[in-house]
Amino acid sequence: MTSRPSSPCCAASRPPGHDERAAPAIAARQAPTDTTGMCSLSGGRFLMGTDDIEGFAQDGEGPIREVSVAPFLIDACAVSNAAFAEFVTATGYVTEAEDFGWSFVFEGLVSQGNRERTVGSVPGTPWWLAIEGACWHQPEGPGTSLEGREQHPVIHVSYNDALAYCRWVGKRLPTEAEWEFMARGGLEQKRYPWGDELMPDGQHRCNIWQGQFPTHNTCEDGHMATCPVDAFAPNGYGIFNASGNVWEWCADWFGVAHPAPVPADPTGPASGQVRVMRGGSYLCHRSYCNRYRVAARTGNTPDSSSGNLGFRCALSA
Repeated sequence: MTSRPSSPCCAASRPPGHDERAAPAIAARQAPTDTTGMCSLSGGRFLMGTDDIEGFAQDGEGPIREVSVAPFLIDACAVSNAAFAEFVTATGYVTEAEDFGWSFVFEGLVSQGNRERTVGSVPGTPWWLAIEGACWHQPEGPGTSLEGREQHPVIHVSYNDALAYCRWVGKRLPTEAEWEFMARGGLEQKRYPWGDELMPDGQHRCNIWQGQFPTHNTCEDGHMATCPVDAFAPNGYGIFNASGNVWEWCADWFGVAHPAPVPADPTGPASGQVRVMRGGSYLCHRSYCNRYRVAARTGNTPDSSSGNLGFRCALSA
């Protein structure tokens, strides 16, 4: 069984009916696959999902199930703007946001001038504005840049864009099971990558919204939008920002039914309409979307992009 995620607040989607573009042919770069910055994980069995009362049953977070994953490598950090820029310079790749001519930006980050470039919004979630010219190197639209954000995660990248980058570096997107194994950091059934408390000892451990969403962010964690890919302490596996900062694409199609018994290295439904996204973002707030928990999940259409959506790469061991 496949399904669309229940909450559009997390992930603004491109409307149906647009012209599909052919996926550009991106060859792997002529160099050995570089595993610098990747964590080598031994895999094994773990308890995936949650029955937590703070969870969203309609998202298919549960039931808790024992899952086995083979050894794999995964980026310690999400792919940065600097790394994506290297890819674009080498290949001339044009992202889907650039191809469409617009992408979704949180309204609180849009300048007055760029508000005039709004070409649409999302019904029921007016904080998402479709801004003409917004893309990975103009995150809030024309006149904005990556200056000072080279080591922030690349955003405004679709699932298809992420795949193209992965092919170039000789890697792949993680499966949803691999992603959750990574995010848990060796802890069993904890709510966050570091434990059950959101702020242990009063310390911020992730980049999410503080204050009243969507009108007032107190920025108590030090960030209004994205933060560097290696901000905050890593989890037990050396993984940074598995909660908050940006949503991350996974390889699987989104589904809410989980087969029993669970096959080894599950890869999700055979087909679907939306791909899985994990981890939450700087826009998540407990009042409406506490999907920065490690078991939380949502999804989006493969051509969609927004200012809170990025990815990291994996590699089979």
